[in-house]
Amino acid sequence: MIRNTTKRQKMGWVLFILYLCLLAYFMFFSESFGRTDTDRDYAYNLILFKEISRYFKYYNVLGFPLFMINIVGNIVAFAPFGFFLPVISRRSKKWYNTVTFGFTWSLILETLQLISKVGSFDVDDLFLNTLGAAFGFGCYCLVQHMRLRYRRKIHCLLYTSPSPRD
Repeated sequence: MIRNTTKRQKMGWVLFILYLCLLAYFMFFSESFGRTDTDRDYAYNLILFKEISRYFKYYNVLGFPLFMINIVGNIVAFAPFGFFLPVISRRSKKWYNTVTFGFTWSLILETLQLISKVGSFDVDDLFLNTLGAAFGFGCYCLVQHMRLRYRRKIHCLLYTSPSPRD
């Protein structure tokens, strides 16, 4: 870390590292997601939108919880990535850097799943995770916009004196 980081950046680093640890746990070690089951055959998907369309097509059969875990869960899982990255890195204040890094990080994790045969390698997960990073970046921008608006409003209230009406 750079010496002249702000308190917000330092807190961002702490939260980002905690998030990455949680993400690694759920992707590689969580029993609730079947990550410790080594007896099953390894599955992978290299066709974009194959699994996504299957979850929409068979929604009534698969049910709401499975749909949420696989579709919404992959987006939500990478939203903090897109949110915290611009907090800790100046380069990531540009959306394309954050989204590209989100894709790259997702590709690394998916490839590790392929090599270790834990979970499953899925290009749809790459797409959804990248979408999650973009969504997280959008949330970051929204929070920044609201924060700056609030600061301007407070600044105006504190430093604007009422004009005399004599």
